[in-house]
Amino acid sequence: MGSYVEQARENHVKKKVEEALRSKMKAKALMECDQYVSKYAQCATGRTFSVVWTCRKQARELNTCLHQFTNDNVLEEMKRAYMVQEEGKVSASAI
Repeated sequence: MGSYVEQARENHVKKKVEEALRSKMKAKALMECDQYVSKYAQCATGRTFSVVWTCRKQARELNTCLHQFTNDNVLEEMKRAYMVQEEGKVSASAI
């Protein structure tokens, strides 16, 4: 039963790390796509329902840009980098 609890803790940590990596990925994407965010915000200012069809082009451009930085491949690469970093910490502390 002890191994089950230990495994549950590991999975919890992994989920927390993945959540943090996703958050970091989204923040980077918004920074990288800032010009598209601004264009969409300008278009949407003062609109309510009409934003859907009036700002369709800006929304599509923003989504295309964001998708370049927020996809499974990017997340997997961030996970790999995190694991390498963690392995480096473990190796350094073992010395």
